[in-house]
Order: sequence, then C-alpha cells, then structure tokens
Amino acid sequence: MLALGVAFLLPLLVHSVAVTPLEERDDCNRWYTIQENDICDSISAAHNVSTYQLATVNSNDIDKDCGNLVPGNRLCLGYGNEDCTSTYVVRPNDTCEQITAQFSIGSDVLYANNPLIDAKCENIYIGQVLCVSKTVQVPAGPAASESKPATESKLKPLNNPSPEPETNADDDEDLPYCDEL
Repeated sequence: MLALGVAFLLPLLVHSVAVTPLEERDDCNRWYTIQENDICDSISAAHNVSTYQLATVNSNDIDKDCGNLVPGNRLCLGYGNEDCTSTYVVRPNDTCEQITAQFSIGSDVLYANNPLIDAKCENIYIGQVLCVSKTVQVPAGPAASESKPATESKLKPLNNPSPEPETNADDDEDLPYCDEL
C-alpha cells in the first residue's frame, strides 16, 4: 500500500520542483529559446542584440556570468524602443576609436549604449557584442563594475599591454647598498 502511495505521489512531487520556463513578458519585442551549449555572446551575435542588452533585459533570469542558461527556457532579446539591433562583434585588436569611426557614431553614444565599457575602453573583449546604433537605444540597467566574457575559455586581452614600471634613477637613496643585503 505504501509503495502504491509513493508511486502515485512521486510524479506529482517531481513535477512541482521541475525547472519552469522564464516568465513571459508582454512587452518583449523578440524572444529566443535557449539551446544546449549556448552562451550569452553567441546568442547576442546570432540575434543582433548586444551582450549588455541581453544581460540587462534578462537580469532576473540569468546570472552576471551567464552561467545558468537552461536549454528550453526563453530569453527576451529587447523591449519596445529600447531594442538595439545594430550590433558589432569585437575582434582582435579592436579599439573604441576604431569602432566609433567604422560606424560613424560618437564615443558618447557608444558608451551610453554599452555602459559596461570602462572609461579607457580597456575591458572590451573578443566576441563581445556591442550596440553600434547612432542613437541611444539600450535599456537602463544596474551599474556593473566590469565587463566579463560570457564564455568558459580564457580570452587573451586585446591590444592593451601592461604599463612598464616607472624607474627613477635619482631616487635610489632609500635602497640598501649591496653590502647591506
């Protein structure tokens, strides 16, 4: 009798704890159903949505590293008039200056549409999808301290070498003499 009760209740219990699809939004312009092995950058590149916009629009559904995508769940790609579909995928050696020149946009618009780019444009990465619209179109989102690649592999930095340490030959009086070591 107990086995029959467990057999009857188990499917109900499993159904009640199963992962449910993301909440559907009425004001979403475009939807995407997550596939196996998707990452935020690949979704963004394939569907003309910036990495920032995808993360911002779905901030309640995906984590900051985009590590919790569940195949079968749906993501909103953009809302109303805050839906940038003019995008560019960052390539090796790209700089913000080159990108703004290529798309004839001001740096203020590039930074407004891609608020995760730091002031010196040192944190863009290969594969990142940027909004390159001539007007500000992305939704406002929570401030973030840095932009991180949404991939599992380690990416090499772009053309941003580390600064050389400064040496000042005149200021070596505080250093010990060789015989004091």
